[in-house]
Amino acid sequence: MGHLREELVKKIPSMMRKKENIRNIGIVAHIHHGKTTLSDNLLAAAGMISEEKAGKQLYLNYDEQEQERKLTINNAAVSIVHGYEGKEYLINLIDTPGHVDFGGDVTRAMRVVDGAIVLVCAVEGVMAQTETVLRQALKEKVKPVLFINKVDRAINELKLTSKMMQERFVSIIEEVNQLIYKMAPPEFRNKWYVRVEDGSVAFGSAYQNWAISWPYMKKTNISFKDIYELSVSGNSKDISNKAKINDVVFDMVVKHLPDPIDAQKYRTPNIWHGDINSKIGKDMLTTNVDGDTAFMVTDITIDPNAGEIATGRLFSGKLKKGLELYIAGTKIKEKVQQVNLFMGPERLMVEEVTAGNVAAIIGFENAIVGVTLTTNPEMEPFEEIVHVSEPVVTIAIEPKNTQDLPKLIDTMKKVAKEDASLRVEINNETGEHLLSGMGELHLEITVYRIINDHKVPIEVSKPIVVYRESVLKEGGPFEGKSPNKHNRFYLEVSPLDEKVVKLIKDGEIPHGRKFKDIKQIINKLVEAGMERDEAKGIQAVYGDNMFIDYTKGIQNLNETMELCLDAFDEVMAKGPLASEKISKVKVKLVDAKLHEDSIHRGPAQVIPAVRNSIYGALCQGKRILLEPLQKVIVNTSQDLLSSVTRELQKRRGEILDLSTVGDYTTITAKVPVAEMFGFSDAIRSATAGKVMWNTENMGFEKVPAELLNTKVAEIRTRKGLKPEPYDEAYYSS
Repeated sequence: MGHLREELVKKIPSMMRKKENIRNIGIVAHIHHGKTTLSDNLLAAAGMISEEKAGKQLYLNYDEQEQERKLTINNAAVSIVHGYEGKEYLINLIDTPGHVDFGGDVTRAMRVVDGAIVLVCAVEGVMAQTETVLRQALKEKVKPVLFINKVDRAINELKLTSKMMQERFVSIIEEVNQLIYKMAPPEFRNKWYVRVEDGSVAFGSAYQNWAISWPYMKKTNISFKDIYELSVSGNSKDISNKAKINDVVFDMVVKHLPDPIDAQKYRTPNIWHGDINSKIGKDMLTTNVDGDTAFMVTDITIDPNAGEIATGRLFSGKLKKGLELYIAGTKIKEKVQQVNLFMGPERLMVEEVTAGNVAAIIGFENAIVGVTLTTNPEMEPFEEIVHVSEPVVTIAIEPKNTQDLPKLIDTMKKVAKEDASLRVEINNETGEHLLSGMGELHLEITVYRIINDHKVPIEVSKPIVVYRESVLKEGGPFEGKSPNKHNRFYLEVSPLDEKVVKLIKDGEIPHGRKFKDIKQIINKLVEAGMERDEAKGIQAVYGDNMFIDYTKGIQNLNETMELCLDAFDEVMAKGPLASEKISKVKVKLVDAKLHEDSIHRGPAQVIPAVRNSIYGALCQGKRILLEPLQKVIVNTSQDLLSSVTRELQKRRGEILDLSTVGDYTTITAKVPVAEMFGFSDAIRSATAGKVMWNTENMGFEKVPAELLNTKVAEIRTRKGLKPEPYDEAYYSS
């Protein structure tokens, strides 16, 4: 560790208490737009790494797989000290992934930070993932600034003149501001625009270590024309000496992004729905270092020596060794064994971290991503972190050696804890161990870690696509009889309105049962178009499905409702068509006839009756299968256009848009995930590796009618079921 770095490490603990001088920021962008290269140069300026290696070392891509694949897979945090107008500022920086498969890390990072540097490539412009990461930031009320990167490439490869270059900048800024207008919270829509004239936009080259902004031009008398001429002549060293990237970018961060004191005033009510006037509510609003501790866990790392490390944001109070914290909403209490700050691949041990900072603590084996750790046992937890997309590809895993089975189960639980975007299903009956992720790459890297990091030799199945089931129209009421024939339930199903689905996906309506703010939820449902009587009957939300009690005055139904909801959960997890999860369905209990003696309406009677009633109504509602789709964006030259189009169309791809800039055409297509396996090799072969492409998840759409029976039969056969699904007659028997 060099002298400069030792000085930095000494400064950080004392600076953590100066809340007005703290900036918690993330760098977000589309894949390969230069986030980690920018981080490198910013770290070099702070004395963390050598300037010669900056832009090439990729210090925050310290994972073996990140280095090998040259992309960011995990969030990486580091703290930097920056001087601005005679004061020193502590900048807690998180470098986030850009690949669509790792979008969950971006969502979790946005809960930690108050501001974001949005990076856009000057050559490619605003891309699909740029929009996604900006949406994730704005949803968490994280304020953006803009850095237009790779200006050197735009000048030297696209041969743009100084005037054309400035027109390109204007176009990118307008597009980013349109996205901010569309997605920002209403109160910040006009305030958070990025503008050249106030310095909330900077331009430069992270790789060549230079940047420029309007305030910096005025301060140094360097014009964009000077920069342009130096770039054309290849004098990148001269530019970086005249316009240092850290001065420009960190000045922009300090001036335009909020400190925790300001940010927590508007961010706290957005992510915590408890009583804002309570003591803990006021502690968080004021970033009170002497108040109750409120710590939101956003990441879990497993260190072979230290154990589980929980990283997150401290909204109030302190973290120090020996402090006992509850996991909010439970009676579990554990003790802080160590407090750390992440410095890229290393951890800096500190005595104490105070409110408004990012920290890592050891000692919480029961913590998972999303939990709230607090000294106040009555504190309501922070709102659940809602991810933009969900796992759409599954693989089955089994150990090569039977004796490794317990170790494999333990390892799968660990990898799922480390990566909250993964889903692990261990079926003790069938012996299947299923791992679901965001895409092929996500699962490929997870498998690599199971084999190499956790040392478990495994066999892996071919990737399986995750489907969903739904209905086209109303079905029912369908009668479900209990096995003893003493209880009857009548349920209807129908497609759930898209506005209501959006409320669920945005976290406006929580998952589960027993809603706290029931009046508020009812009002939101009515605003979304649901009848008030229907909205009043909301009992449960499972996935993006809803159960409604539409009955009036049925005796003993209150005692039986939990069993009805157990049956609802069971059906929503395994639909009647292909035993896949159900999506976007409203299940409505319209009538019931119950035996007066509770002994005759236990679980063995109620659950099968309600389950069959829902299944039968789903059959009558015309069952459909939904498949996951991806938006595929390909940048290609005109001479390869037909080869790319052909490759997309033979995968059931639908071309959505074609746009041309100079000699390059951008093709945007919609392709089923099931058809995307092997696309990387195929497109490389068809174009001799001369195209750039990326993907973005697009949710689920109906499988074409002509493919429905074949797909259903394939899925059912794979699951060991008979190829043809049951019809409603089966459920009425």
